[in-house]
Amino acid sequence: MTLTELDNYFNSFLKKEDYSGDISLNGIQISNSDPDGKEIKKVAFAVDACEATAKIAAELGADVLFVHHGLFWGACQTITGSLYKRVAALIKNDIALCAYHIPLDANNPYGNNYGLANRIGLKNLEPFGTWRGMTLGVKGELPDAITLETLSDKLMRPGKMPVSIIRSGKKVVRTIGIISGGGSSDVEAAVAENLDCYITGEFIHQDYHFASENGINVIAGGHYETETVGVSLVKEKLEKEKGIDCVFIDLPTGL
Repeated sequence: MTLTELDNYFNSFLKKEDYSGDISLNGIQISNSDPDGKEIKKVAFAVDACEATAKIAAELGADVLFVHHGLFWGACQTITGSLYKRVAALIKNDIALCAYHIPLDANNPYGNNYGLANRIGLKNLEPFGTWRGMTLGVKGELPDAITLETLSDKLMRPGKMPVSIIRSGKKVVRTIGIISGGGSSDVEAAVAENLDCYITGEFIHQDYHFASENGINVIAGGHYETETVGVSLVKEKLEKEKGIDCVFIDLPTGL
């Protein structure tokens, strides 16, 4: 499988064309030396495209780095400073970079939000929350109401803790909305839908009082942690369907 074929495979289910409002330049952001000829033998997966993940991918012998947070966000940029270091680490080692942002948040079942919903056992799933006209989250209900502590245990990877839990609503919860990463302000949508709990990555100071005043619980699982899900699910899919050697680079920020 070549780089071009690999990216066509990714896009066959992530469908970047359905997310025209995303300025993140989804797909191949940096090519390798021969995108239509070089065989891809190993793919590294990570949340972020940074100098560290690029160097680790090189040490592991990866041909491609697949990430959720890529290097380019729509505007023209000069390749200097930190951006130069990231780009150089990839090009010097002939590692291609593929990035899928909103398509990897929203995908059912391989995206961050549906992945988290399936992890906690959410049923009757429906789209939830919009950004720039694109629906990216999911809502649903649990078979039985559970405590926030039990929900947190289901949500987080083993040994990981949420960044914060806002206990402003019911003692046990059943209806839940999920938007991974920086979805703090979407707590307003969760309140509008009368949900018991809202799960996101980051929850910022100015949204605390809104949640408290409107009686909704919030779990902030961490921007990084809530977005390890999609890249891990895509990794598993690629391994299973194409037999390509894959590795996940875990580089948590604690945020």
